[in-house]
Amino acid sequence: MLFRSWAQTADAYWPDVARVPDQAGVAHLLVTRHALVRQVLTDPVTYRPDNALDAVTPMPVSALRVLAGHRFRLPPTLANNGGASHPAIRAIVADALHPARVAAQRPWLTRLVRERVGGIGAALAAGGPVDLHAELAADLPLLVLARLVELPDAPVRAVKEFARAALELFWAPLDAERQRALAAEVGRFHGTLREFAAAGGGLAASLRAAGHPPDVVVGALFFLLVAGQETTAQFLTLLLHRLTGEPTVLAGLRDGTVAVADVVEEGLRLEPPIVTWRRVAAVDTTLGATAVPAGTGIVLWLARAGRDPSVVDAPDGFRPGQRGSRRHLAFGAGAHRCLGDQLARMEAAVVVAETAPLLHGVTVVREPWCPDNLTFRMPDAFVVRRR
Repeated sequence: MLFRSWAQTADAYWPDVARVPDQAGVAHLLVTRHALVRQVLTDPVTYRPDNALDAVTPMPVSALRVLAGHRFRLPPTLANNGGASHPAIRAIVADALHPARVAAQRPWLTRLVRERVGGIGAALAAGGPVDLHAELAADLPLLVLARLVELPDAPVRAVKEFARAALELFWAPLDAERQRALAAEVGRFHGTLREFAAAGGGLAASLRAAGHPPDVVVGALFFLLVAGQETTAQFLTLLLHRLTGEPTVLAGLRDGTVAVADVVEEGLRLEPPIVTWRRVAAVDTTLGATAVPAGTGIVLWLARAGRDPSVVDAPDGFRPGQRGSRRHLAFGAGAHRCLGDQLARMEAAVVVAETAPLLHGVTVVREPWCPDNLTFRMPDAFVVRRR
């Protein structure tokens, strides 16, 4: 269940806190209720982020040697940093992703999406199938992020392969052979990140100027290239798929009775690309009525919190603007709340606004398939055809 948690519906019973074993038999406390998930996220003293980027499947020595051969390191920087350096690093990254800078990208992104939608519409009109993940959603967030943080012109395919390899290596149930292969791929790209961290402009230059060591610059870039673009690409694909099954919502978008922003928020609530996140108890404590010894690994079920009936009227229904729709925890909460929330919202709003007319009258040829993963959905394709 831990590795396909997005398949659970709101009517399936779960206690507020459940003890659930992983693939290796290690027990984790799974937190399901919105209020308790938020409590943990907003209390970094009791519940630390130190384990946020730990490999779900402990790496064998052979995989660790591969990473060491590439000089791979992932020091506490952003998501896994509960130390004194976190606020300063976060402030620099937040400035790179400032809402005003994000908004300035909207006209450029709109033109790009409109151009792609035109080509997709022509292909559908000609009777052919189209993969909306590959042809529309997969690389858009990376292209926008590259403009915001001044990434070099690295091949898009190489960055995408690295990001997906990292999501699998650190968050999927794996055998040793697969871990070694992924470690080689992640390690190779880590070398590219080191080169850019040493001489690149934009965000890398800002971090260097503030006196942060090379490992911190690399760590920030590593996390941004994973969380700052791959998750949004996944969300766009999942949201487009959801909308093909929501004709009333599509009709409302067409006639203006449904707001694009409300569709995006309801999508984040029901189809979050990050379905769980982790914390570790720093001290003996209690969570709800459950005793939590120090050192306990905690899995926060963000997707389940978005379907908590005490927060939202129709937990499993796609009803833009309904009570509680915007109270989802898709971006987390507290000191480690996602810095790219406004960026993801802007990108999704543009894609929904430009693509909604295209989705009317299509039939799904191939639904997105998501591999086993503790935290990320990672859809591989989404193929449609005109009816």
